[in-house]
This record gives sequence, C-alpha cells and structure tokens, in this order.
Amino acid sequence: MSLRWRYEDASGNPVTGPDVGFADQDAAEAWFGDAWAGLLAAGVEQVVLLDGADEVYGPMSLRPPA
Repeated sequence: MSLRWRYEDASGNPVTGPDVGFADQDAAEAWFGDAWAGLLAAGVEQVVLLDGADEVYGPMSLRPPA
C-alpha cells in the first residue's frame, strides 16, 4: 500500500502540496490532522486520499461546515 494525498482547489483542480507517502491510512490521516491548517493557508481547499492511482475517499473539504 502506498498512500498519499492529492491536493485540490475548490473546483477540484490539482494544486501543489507536500509530496509525502504513507505506509497506511492511519499514518496518512494522522499527518493530515497536523497539516490541514497549513495546507488551507497555502491554498489547498480539499484533499483526496489515494492508494496508488485508486481513490480511497474524498474529496474532503478543509473548510469547517457552515
């Protein structure tokens, strides 16, 4: 398993973000829990968790619910 996050703007277009790989979903989610505010400040609006080329889940907004 090779998990990573895909970073997107609000329209789902790719944006640049950290290129970090994870051994499992728990590690990916723990990293995201620490990094999401910085990602949002850098222009990332939503993320998708990928396992290789397969989408595990997402898109998930970085904005709090209204």
